Amino acid sequence: MNTLAFGMPGPTETIVVIFVFLLLFGAKKLPELARSLGRSLNEFKRGQTESLPEKKKDEALPAEPAIEADKPAEPAEPAKPKADA
Repeated sequence: MNTLAFGMPGPTETIVVIFVFLLLFGAKKLPELARSLGRSLNEFKRGQTESLPEKKKDEALPAEPAIEADKPAEPAEPAKPKADA
């Protein structure tokens, strides 16, 4: 028999935990608590995405083409010979 010290709770433990929550908070308060928890998680995620540095935001967006078709290419300057001293 393989027993883990900290495993996933079984169905009996889950039922006991739900029963304790019902006793502590009441059936009317539990939906309100779940709703407020969901709203706070959404606000937290929104805050994380807004606080990303601009560089990381740019990396997340699809890249735009670097070549502009409207401008003609500028000619390269010829290489200058080095002066020997």
